Amino acid sequence: MAEDNVIPPYNDLIGDILKSHTKDGGMDNLKGQGKPLPKDYFSGDTYQRFQKIANDAGYKPHWLKLQHEIKEQLHTISVQKAQNQSSDLLHLIDAVNEKINEHNKHCPPPMLKGRVTLDSIERAKKLWT
Repeated sequence: MAEDNVIPPYNDLIGDILKSHTKDGGMDNLKGQGKPLPKDYFSGDTYQRFQKIANDAGYKPHWLKLQHEIKEQLHTISVQKAQNQSSDLLHLIDAVNEKINEHNKHCPPPMLKGRVTLDSIERAKKLWT
């Protein structure tokens, strides 16, 4: 009866994987092994370090990817407007405004931008460069 109240052992999956990897020699010859940590490793807060590492690895936030897409769409709309291809310009304006709304949900407050209209395309192109 005493065995019914036994707490199961703690299961550390990541720890087990690391131990197995170490045992197989996977942790030998790591880059920087045995060297002191860089001085800037302990400066700033965790979020700033994460941003630097992510930036160095080539990561772009979702809102920044949207910003580039919006800039390209505005250029396309501007070219079509200049060539008097007004067949679906209003549809393209609606699509870019949806992306602007999505961008504004995720970007830092100073980066918020307003919706565009057919008359404000050229001004918007300058804002989004």
